[in-house]
Amino acid sequence: MNALDATSTRPYLIRALYEWCVDNGLTPYVAVSVDDSVQVPREYVKDNEIVLNISFDATSSLKLGNDFIEFKARFAGSSRDIMVPIDRVSAIYARENGQGMAFPMGTKTQQEGPSASSQGALSAVSASPAAPPEGKVVQLVPGDDQEPPKPPSSPRPALKRVK
Repeated sequence: MNALDATSTRPYLIRALYEWCVDNGLTPYVAVSVDDSVQVPREYVKDNEIVLNISFDATSSLKLGNDFIEFKARFAGSSRDIMVPIDRVSAIYARENGQGMAFPMGTKTQQEGPSASSQGALSAVSASPAAPPEGKVVQLVPGDDQEPPKPPSSPRPALKRVK
């Protein structure tokens, strides 16, 4: 098998960072670039993007597959089915500290090409025009115009899985 035939590393990296967040008591969020293939509540989409809390407390029936992220979540008290193609996930990060990973978002034609299946190289989300070199793990932090969400005033009890 050559590099062009290899499956994308994106779903594996998403699952790994999700597990890292859960193991460290952090809240995993995914940033999604929305198009017609993404099934999310459109009223929460801003500038063709949406950020979703994929923690155990916020979702039901979460499946982090190789092709899709699927789950049920409540929006304004109403349960909704969410389905996000893996190639539309632009980042996964921890809400509390912004640590995570951003993924390159190419055009539709670039993603359908042979290099799309071997994508997995990382790029940084940056406010400056010069982005850091690909392959670097970055810390995602909100821009100056946004304040990061505040953690709850008292930590909630959590169960830790022991194997």
